[in-house]
Formats: sequence, structure tokens, C-alpha cells
Amino acid sequence: MELGAVVLAGGRGSRMGGADKASLVADGATLLERALEALADVDVVVVGPPRPGVRTVREAPSFAGPAAAAVTGLAALPDAEDVLLLAIDVPGLPAAVPLLRAAEGGPDGVVAVDEGGRDQWLLGRYRAGALREAAAALGDPTGAPLRALLGRLRLGRLALPSALTADVDTLDDAEAAGVAPPVRREEHG
Repeated sequence: MELGAVVLAGGRGSRMGGADKASLVADGATLLERALEALADVDVVVVGPPRPGVRTVREAPSFAGPAAAAVTGLAALPDAEDVLLLAIDVPGLPAAVPLLRAAEGGPDGVVAVDEGGRDQWLLGRYRAGALREAAAALGDPTGAPLRALLGRLRLGRLALPSALTADVDTLDDAEAAGVAPPVRREEHG
């Protein structure tokens, strides 16, 4: 089975003071580096601004929302049979990926569920065909929430602890998760 991954990394980071969440550092590596390492054997596309050495695409218009980003990323993986749909701002992503890959799913895939019982749409493994059908039914995804794209899929649920599902939306979230701004390298000369 051909597995692909769409990593959403294109938000404005407005609640983080405009910080690029992909460049935040956890355990000595950026969140993007950690995600790519966890997906080393998977065909990966990152939805967001261009990054050196990383296959990226951008939803049009830029900042059109997560449903538009997911649909754009899916279009860049035409051969995938299953797709991991992931958010860059989840520091626990490297530990969650193998669990998602191994989980029993429903007919359309599996989605992580946090300790509060909420579906974490951007921690899921979905059947690409079901995603494509959902995207076609949705029509223009600009501004649409992920629930509009994914909410009608028949999914299995994978309960995960907060350490694996918590995302970093604010500076307080980053501090609580032990995530730091990127280290700036001093110019020597």
C-alpha cells in the first residue's frame, strides 16, 4: 500500500506572535525536522511556504485554512492509497505517527482522539479515495473547517494521551510543552 503524508505548516502563527511553528525547537530539533524524521519512509508533502530541501506546496489563496491546505496536499500525492494528515504544531507527532500507522481503522481511516474525547483531525490516517470524495463533495475548501472535509468519514478512533495530541498555539502552550523559539546563530566575521 502506498502511504503518503500531508504536513500542514503554513499558518500565520498569529497567537504565537507570528512565529513560524515549523521552526520551533523541541529536543534539539525543529518541529519540521522531527516530523520529517518520523516520516522518513513515507512520501511527504509539506503545505506552507517554500523550505530548502523540502517538498512543499501552497494552497491558493495562501492562508485559505486547514481544509484548503489538506486538499492541496492531497492533490500533490496522486499515487497515495492512505494519507497521514498531520499538523506541524504537535510536538508529540513523532511518537503518534507509528501508532496511527498501526491502528485499526474504520472503512475511511483512523483519527486520534484526545483525552477530552475530541477528534484531532490533523493526527489521522485516511484512505486517499475517501478524502478525494470528501473534497469533491465539499467543493471550494477556502475557509472551510476540517470538520466540513473530514466529519462525514467513517473513521476508527485511536485514544492518545495529551502528551501526543497537544498542539502549540500560543507562547504559553509552547512553554508548557518545552518547545522553544529557533536558536539564532550569531554572525561571525
